[in-house]
Amino acid sequence: MRILLSAIYPYAFLLLYLIIPFDNYIRALPNILVAILVLAFPFVVKKEDFKKLKSLPIILFVGLLAYLCIDSFISGRFPEDFNIIKKVMIAAGLAILYIPVADVKKINRAIIFTSLAAIVFSVYNFVLITDATGNFALGDSPQVVESLLIDRLYLGLLSTFSILISFQEIQKKYHPNNNYYLVNIFVNLLFIVLINSKIAIICLLVLIAIKQFYGQRRIWKIAIAAITCAAILGLFFLLKSEKGIQLNQTETHKSPPAFIENSMTYELRSIVWQCAENIIHEKGFILTGLGFDKTKDELVSCYSSQVSETTKRDRFVAERYNTHNQFLDFYLGAGFIALLIFLIFIFTSFFVNRKWFMPTAMLAILIMYCMVENVFHRQIGAYYVGFILIVLITSGKTSENNALKNL
Repeated sequence: MRILLSAIYPYAFLLLYLIIPFDNYIRALPNILVAILVLAFPFVVKKEDFKKLKSLPIILFVGLLAYLCIDSFISGRFPEDFNIIKKVMIAAGLAILYIPVADVKKINRAIIFTSLAAIVFSVYNFVLITDATGNFALGDSPQVVESLLIDRLYLGLLSTFSILISFQEIQKKYHPNNNYYLVNIFVNLLFIVLINSKIAIICLLVLIAIKQFYGQRRIWKIAIAAITCAAILGLFFLLKSEKGIQLNQTETHKSPPAFIENSMTYELRSIVWQCAENIIHEKGFILTGLGFDKTKDELVSCYSSQVSETTKRDRFVAERYNTHNQFLDFYLGAGFIALLIFLIFIFTSFFVNRKWFMPTAMLAILIMYCMVENVFHRQIGAYYVGFILIVLITSGKTSENNALKNL
């Protein structure tokens, strides 16, 4: 029985990461697979597997989970906050459930395949919508947004993971698989550009800059890093100019251009962040948090009083938009202590894994996405944070990750 479960267990993990983007269509299956992994775990795990968990970053992340549970329970808001705590628990649980798996390459391949499947699915939907409407529009058009398998933000994250994994798998010497990885990088990169996932583009530019600090020090690497930093700054100025166009068009009561009108919720985030700042000023120093559900109530109250345009105000109140920033969410929802533990987890992870590009890149991605999204408010976000934790566990412990590319 144990031999059979040991053979099945890695493939259950692989299947889980294959179907995550299709959660809206097969909602029950990921939960079933997680349940199977939990039940099989005691039968397949070995004593030496737990050595993988002797990692300070993982210990700190589990410590964050423990604090969230204790703080919420003592404050009497555990039932209301459990939906968010559960997502943090999923991320930590996936890292723990992973330890009996011997080969992380299986999960890496699952990420690559599911990214391609999501792209094919989205392109197919786009073709159907284009045929039905008779219009063709790319970028930020509602036509593109409607055709995507999952939210553009998470689809861009998945494609970024796929590009990063493919890059790491390319060997310096000729290997037939190099061609497949190069094609996968090209397809995912083209898709990110076509759907105009700005955060994914910024992530890739940052990763290019980070990569220049690994391998042999060469002059042309400095040039690449400088050009990449200039491109990142240029993109930020572009976003700033888009905001200026939005404000100008609003003040003159004109309809903004289609590209701006359907932009990537920059205005939404600016309003949400302003309300979060107002709450912080009003409440003062928050040690143990307001509660994640209470934070939303406070934000809704701010939307009702601060957003002047009726239609926009009604939309913000009805949707109960969260902080769209994981750092703000931890501070408001669970207080300074939770935010401090989370920041210590990130800084410690960087320090422990600073010699290896892959975990450093994953942590950079986590930070950038946490700055524009509450990753623990969505189950898909929890799954992908779990994948990042798995990378932290495996990197630096295998010969694959010990050999840095001299590029």
